[in-house]
Amino acid sequence: MKLIYDPTSTSSRIASFFLFDQNVEFEEQIISIADGEQYTAEFSGINANAQVPVLVDGDFTVAQSSAIIRYVALKYEMPVYPAELQARTRVDEAISWFQTNFHVFHCVLLSYTHILPPLLALEAKTLAAMRAIGAQGSRKYLQVLNDRMIGDGEFVCGSEITLADYVGAANVTLGAFADVDLSAFPNVLRWLATLRERRGWNLAYGDFERAVAARQRPAAA
Repeated sequence: MKLIYDPTSTSSRIASFFLFDQNVEFEEQIISIADGEQYTAEFSGINANAQVPVLVDGDFTVAQSSAIIRYVALKYEMPVYPAELQARTRVDEAISWFQTNFHVFHCVLLSYTHILPPLLALEAKTLAAMRAIGAQGSRKYLQVLNDRMIGDGEFVCGSEITLADYVGAANVTLGAFADVDLSAFPNVLRWLATLRERRGWNLAYGDFERAVAARQRPAAA
C-alpha cells in the first residue's frame, strides 16, 4: 500500500498516525499542498478533488481519511474498528461528530481562519465574526468531548483506542494554530497526553508540531 499525503495536513495526519501507530507497512509519497503539488496533472489523475490523503492498494484507490482508515482496519480485521455492531456504531458516531459538528466550528471557522491565505484575506470584520462564532462552538464541543465522550475513560469510545481517536486527535490539535486554550478541559488534555505516548505520534505529528512551534516562536530582533 502507498499513502500519498502531506504531513502538515489535518486529514493526512488522521491516516498517517493510524498507519504508523498500528504498524501497517506502507510506502510514503509526500506532496506539498503549500506548493500546490496536489494540483499537478499526475495527482489530479489519482484524485480529481486534488486533496490529500489518498491510499493506493494495488489497483484500488481510496481518498477521504476516515474511509482510508476504515478500509485498512477492515482489511486487517483490527480491533480498533470493533466487529460488534453497537461498538462499531459508537465509533462511527464519534468519527462523524468530529468531522461534522466539531470540525465546522473548531477547525473551519476558528483554526483555519488563522492559517489559510484565502480566509486571512477576508475583511477584518468578517474574519473576526467567523473566529468569534468558531470559538463559541469550539468551546461548546470541547466541553462535550471532555465531559461526555472521554469522561473518566482513557479514549473517546472507552478503555481501548479506536479509529475515532485518530480522527479526533488531528482535529483537536489543529486548534494550536488558533492558540486554543485546553486548560479548562482536563480530560481532553489527559487523552492527548496518552496519544502522544503512542509509537505513531512522533512519526505522524513531528512536522505539524514543528510548524506550530515555528509560528509561536518570537521573531528575531
